[in-house]
Amino acid sequence: MPHIGVTIVSLAEPTSWYGSVLPSGWTTSHYEQALGSPEAFGSITNSLGLSFAAMMLDIGLGVLIGYLIVRTTAWGRNLLDAFCMLPLAVPGLVLAFGYVAVTLRWPFNDGGPLDGTIFDLAVLGQNPNPFPLLIIAYAVRRLPYIVRSSVAGLEQTSGELEEAAINLGASRVRAIRSVILPLITANLVAGGLLVFSFSMLEVSDSLILAQRATHFPITKKIYEFTLRLGDGPYIASAMGVWGMGLLTVTLLTASALLGKKMGAIFRV
Repeated sequence: MPHIGVTIVSLAEPTSWYGSVLPSGWTTSHYEQALGSPEAFGSITNSLGLSFAAMMLDIGLGVLIGYLIVRTTAWGRNLLDAFCMLPLAVPGLVLAFGYVAVTLRWPFNDGGPLDGTIFDLAVLGQNPNPFPLLIIAYAVRRLPYIVRSSVAGLEQTSGELEEAAINLGASRVRAIRSVILPLITANLVAGGLLVFSFSMLEVSDSLILAQRATHFPITKKIYEFTLRLGDGPYIASAMGVWGMGLLTVTLLTASALLGKKMGAIFRV
């Protein structure tokens, strides 16, 4: 019902929907306005780039953490697993404000090693590009999905295959790259799609860290449109539909590449 409601609002004439179940006038001009301005189109490209970067970062971290949890007997691996799940238990708004609070202290401030760098919120006035901060924030928020996917894949893959490759002369890194990773590709794709999708629609970090229109992700631009008088909510709904369309294309492309139905991607 929310998806249907947003779609109807995006197609409704601003002055044609009052006291009726459906609007009396329809238009597609909101979709044109949603992509017409450079800032609106730029917000979509920003979100695509940020979400892809967060997804790649999480895949790398997820494989490493999953391997430590499943394939090693390292001390503290269970504690590491628990820490990776913590972002699910903390609201995104709390994490965003927590990041702001941390970056106002050493080593990001008071002459610390990261003072004055792109990770220092105090210099956003001179260098207002929040992309590194947003990538880290997106990756931390969605790390649990890729960790669980990689752990599931490694638990379903026999460790004897890796040991056989090592006995035949391969290094452990090569055995992981040539034997293990191809076997858990479907798991990584499923987790990566979740990371990408939720990063595209991340709200809390985007609202707090992105302050200039040229750096807005799609969710911050949608929020800005909702504050615009008149046709703002209608254009915001159109941008929401564009976002849903992008995610649908992403899922369909992944299902075509894996040769699975869309719902089966996540049953790995």
